[in-house]
Amino acid sequence: MQELAENDGIMLGEETEIYGGFARVYDLFMDDIPYDEWFEYLQGLFREYGINSGTVAELACGTGEMARRFSKAGYEVIGLDFSEEMLMAAREKCTKEVLLLHQDMRRFELHRQVAAMFCICDGMNYICSKEDLRDVFHQVSLYLEDGGIFIFDLKTDYFYRQVLGSRTLADNRENASYIWDNVYDEKEKINEYLLTVYEAVEAEGDLFVRTDELHRQRAYELEEVRECLEKEGLSCLKIYDAFTRNTPAQESERVYFVVRK
Repeated sequence: MQELAENDGIMLGEETEIYGGFARVYDLFMDDIPYDEWFEYLQGLFREYGINSGTVAELACGTGEMARRFSKAGYEVIGLDFSEEMLMAAREKCTKEVLLLHQDMRRFELHRQVAAMFCICDGMNYICSKEDLRDVFHQVSLYLEDGGIFIFDLKTDYFYRQVLGSRTLADNRENASYIWDNVYDEKEKINEYLLTVYEAVEAEGDLFVRTDELHRQRAYELEEVRECLEKEGLSCLKIYDAFTRNTPAQESERVYFVVRK
């Protein structure tokens, strides 16, 4: 693999916003995610609380895997994401019936209230302060119908501390590769990683463009999340160990919150 440099006459190795260069290869490297199973679990939770139809909004919708599945299941779907590059990928997958919006979920605006909202695949972990977390919940409360349901997941301190930890990860495919340098601050509960992505810029795969992205995520205690929800007029109905109906354990790696307005 040959990395292009500035003296090749091309500005490369530029630092980008998160999910810039990585957005273009995200689905390539996330091909092991069981989206169908995740969708069945999430839709099952909605059905338990009476959300069988109507409009659902996905916060941090990414490349649209969940949005397109909910749309195919008969829901009206709104997807929003802070990354225009991720939305470009979502537009290629979703039908025109899915409304995709380029918005920050701390300050998002919708044209009307909706029956349900959800945010999965670590989207909420990117909210790194309690103040910003409350901002998200405030907007959810504004645009969720009375009695509406909000479901979101969070990776846990246990996951960042014991499973991911401070180490370097890498993956190499035919036309793209990445290096992931990860550090977890156990005191601040902030997980930070420098993601360096190399992507082929020609069919032969001899030349690659490099982008660097600095990602920050936070682990929250369950009670501090519940407290933020209540301050914004939202009731926490259940917290589950992910993809089960079990109460979270000390070794839970991901949890799901079921919230009602």
